[in-house]
Order: sequence, then C-alpha cells, then structure tokens
Amino acid sequence: MTSVLYDAQGPRAKRRNILYTVVFLVALAALVWWVYTSLDEKNQLDWALWKPYLGGGTEAYSTYIWPGLENTLKAAALSMVIALPLGAVLGIARLSDHVWVRVPAAVVVEFFRAIPVLVLMIFGLALFSQYTDVSSDDRPLYAVVTGLVLYNASVLAEIVRAGILSLPKGQSEAAMAIGLRKGQVMRTILLPQAVTAMLPAIVSQLVVIVKDTALGGAVLTFPELLASANTMSGYYGANTIASFTIVAVIYLIINFSLTTFASWLEGRLRRRKKSTGAVLSVEDTAGIPGHAGTGTSA
Repeated sequence: MTSVLYDAQGPRAKRRNILYTVVFLVALAALVWWVYTSLDEKNQLDWALWKPYLGGGTEAYSTYIWPGLENTLKAAALSMVIALPLGAVLGIARLSDHVWVRVPAAVVVEFFRAIPVLVLMIFGLALFSQYTDVSSDDRPLYAVVTGLVLYNASVLAEIVRAGILSLPKGQSEAAMAIGLRKGQVMRTILLPQAVTAMLPAIVSQLVVIVKDTALGGAVLTFPELLASANTMSGYYGANTIASFTIVAVIYLIINFSLTTFASWLEGRLRRRKKSTGAVLSVEDTAGIPGHAGTGTSA
C-alpha cells in the first residue's frame, strides 16, 4: 500500500526501522541516566535546593517568579497587539499595485528583518533615554517592546505576503471579472482564506516573541521571567539548576498553550469553511431566480 508522500515499507525496512527505534530509545535512556547521575553527584537533586519551589511555600513565586512572569507577559502581549496589525498592513502594502506604496513597505520590511532584535532593543533604549521623558524604570519595557515590534512586524509581513500569494490566482481573477475592486478582493476573498494557512507560522512567531523578551532581561536589566531566575538562585544559594528548571517549565507551559490554542482555532476555521453538503429540496429552490417550483430551469 502506498501513500501520496511515500511508498509502503517492506519487511526489511520495517525491521530496520524497529532496530533504529530500539537503538534510539536505549541511547535516550542512557543520556537521561547520565544526566541524572551527574546531577546527583553534584548534589543538585537535594531536596533543600528544590524545596523553595516544590515544598508548598509561596515566597519564591510571589517575590520573584510572578513579578517576572507578569513583566514577560506584558511585554509579549504589547508586542503582539502592535506587531500583528502592523505586519498585516506592511504585508498587504508589499502587494500593492502602486510603486509609492510597495517600495517603501519593502524597504521597511527588509531593513528591520535584517537587523538582530537585540540591536533594535539597545537602539530603542538609547532613543528613549536621550529623546523622550520616559522614566528610567519604564525605559527597559519600552525598549524591549520597540525591538520586538520592529523585528516581528517585518517577519509577520512576509508571512502575510506569502500566505496571500499561496492562494490560486484564479480566485482573484474571477472576483475581478465580476466587478470587485482589488481592495474588496483582498478583504472579502483572499485574507479570510489566507488566515487559516498563515496561522501556524503566525503562532510560531508569537512564541518567538515570548522567548525574545528574555533578551531584555539579559542586556537591558528588564525584570522579566528569566532575569528573576538569576536573582532567585542567588537568594536561595547555589540552586541555579532548580531555578532555571522551574522557569523553563513555565516557558513550556506558555508556549504549549499558544500552540494548542492555535491548533484548535485552525481546526475550527477549517470546519467553518467546509460546505454542509445539504441537498436542497424543490421548495428550497423555488425562490431562486431562473427556477420554478418543480426545480427545473425556466
């Protein structure tokens, strides 16, 4: 039996794949055991190091983790809210028939997409420090959001452009043939279909936004979640692995929640676009111009 993507495996291929699977599982188990024994030899698995996070106390969470998580989510949410519509506008502008719209949008997108997001954050911090009245406490947040917006809006613009261009050209041509303007075609036909195709890539970029907030903590002293792990490990004494493990688990939960929601939303959008497949009765077709009550054409 064959598939569109690959030929069915024969007996030798099945045995070979089973062997590869067993070898991989053995190697993975050996790696896990090596990590466990190495940590145990360094006393990194002692309960005293993990007790502040798993022992039922809330001091570590209320003092370090929750404030850091709040700043991470605030910066990520602001960046998403600004970058998504800005990226959509830039992506659509790159498809414009007008050169004076298309070329400036292309220059902006290619310029900010080529600059590392950390450089944009540092530039934003200097900008807010020298030319604005933003307080020193708020500058790191403003700089992080500025860098994330400029970079991710340019990336999202390319995602939007690629999603629209991936649709069959016949749809645009048919819409214009019945008298729709290009703006109407984009708004009512292309964008609704492209959103479903673009959703996985968009969510992947949103996950990148959440993770890139950590750059602000590493360089700009922005008190986000990862920065709280350094302070926390120093306060509780030499439990760096425990602190970073807890923070890593929190990042996994946030990003897994984003991808799960995106998968659910994508499936819902696809189901809504499917036809119900209902068969019209004679009474249903009676009101359609060109049909009589018998269902035959007039």
